[in-house]
Amino acid sequence: MKDNILKFKDQEGNTIELELVAELYVNKNKYVVLAPLDENAEDEYIYRVDSDKDGNKEWNIIEEDKEFLEVKKEYKKLLY
Repeated sequence: MKDNILKFKDQEGNTIELELVAELYVNKNKYVVLAPLDENAEDEYIYRVDSDKDGNKEWNIIEEDKEFLEVKKEYKKLLY
């Protein structure tokens, strides 16, 4: 099994496996890019990595369009 395969539970309790395809920093924030293991899937998911008050890492959805577009642009630079 690869080290970059992560398992999550969805709302119905099903296990979903995603591959960690990239980690990048934009404006001093860390982001991760995850992709489904299905080679035909075109979706990728970007999360910002934050720390809670106890220092534990949290992966948060990017809610602002500007922030999402900046991260997406940096990710595309990595690809090309």
